[in-house]
Amino acid sequence: MKIIVKTVICATLLMSCAPSVVQRFSATLPQSPSVDGGTFTSGGGLTVAAAVRNIDGATGVCGVWAQSTRQSALTTNKAPIVLGNGVIFLGQERLAQNLLFMREVAPMSDFGRQQAGCVRIDRPWQAGDADRAVTIRIPRQIVANEAGDAEPGPIVEFIQTGPGAS
Repeated sequence: MKIIVKTVICATLLMSCAPSVVQRFSATLPQSPSVDGGTFTSGGGLTVAAAVRNIDGATGVCGVWAQSTRQSALTTNKAPIVLGNGVIFLGQERLAQNLLFMREVAPMSDFGRQQAGCVRIDRPWQAGDADRAVTIRIPRQIVANEAGDAEPGPIVEFIQTGPGAS
């Protein structure tokens, strides 16, 4: 019970570190957005492309995501769970969590100039933001667990390994 309480407290504290979302909109990604993602241990994966922009003096976070067209039945419809745990950082600062605001696109080799889903957050745009690195972090997580008490079964994890959609 103590572990559960500590986990809830830590999650609540971490969630309070990100600025709040003020507005949702769409925009075009720059030519070279930050790209990352990962793979499922059963095959297939996800790719996320993200960028930040100045929106009338406030910070905007934009992005798209893609999932593999061929993947295990155990990972079908699991992308929202994985993306819901994703986080965007600008330098060392957490800007956005829960990447479900991003727009889904088909897998591709170049995500530049894609129409993206965006959020304007409650954070002023600062000098130098355009030069700071955008980092996408998606934690390792179990997305399917078919193992039972008496019988072995597949356990499928998502692991951040770099762009994984194909």
